[in-house]
Amino acid sequence: MQLRHVADVAAAEWIAGWSFEDLINFGGSGFAGYARLRFIPDPTRLGQSEGEADLPADRPTDLDQGRRALDELARYTTTPDHCYFGIWDGYGDGHLSAVPGEPTILRLPDRSYTLFQGPLDALRTWETGLGRGGPLVPPALVWPADHSWCFVCDVDPHWAGIGAGTEAIDALLAIPELDVVAADPRAPQPYYF
Repeated sequence: MQLRHVADVAAAEWIAGWSFEDLINFGGSGFAGYARLRFIPDPTRLGQSEGEADLPADRPTDLDQGRRALDELARYTTTPDHCYFGIWDGYGDGHLSAVPGEPTILRLPDRSYTLFQGPLDALRTWETGLGRGGPLVPPALVWPADHSWCFVCDVDPHWAGIGAGTEAIDALLAIPELDVVAADPRAPQPYYF
């Protein structure tokens, strides 16, 4: 396994000052561009539940879609071999035994994350290494050591938020097999009920 526990939460200090809404939606302020990777289409009516979304049977998993987006984002960092990953503690700790070392917990208002570090391509074996071969969601937080972008996949929205440079956002928008839309982090975002 390529991942290891982060020895010190100092690696996450750059996100500690973000507001809760910024953190769970787009990974903070200060990026030149923002986008949403929609795992399922946005709701078409008020009060719609995720179970009512019209989805094709061969739809890629959220993890596969997240991996594809992060593969593209790897081109827009100088540190793809030195990235950080956060798993929301609400998913339980059954996956932690697969990673050597003692867990480091990043505690923020309303959320806590177990932090890992390793190369971005560790996502290739994410479900094998952490999910024990079963289904697993994308990491809740991913960022490279150079802070050139942030990928946020909170438990509540039907999409992952991405903050990055405009070139990286434009590249994500151009990937035909992903449903990525530009986003304004200050505007209300669509949610299912």
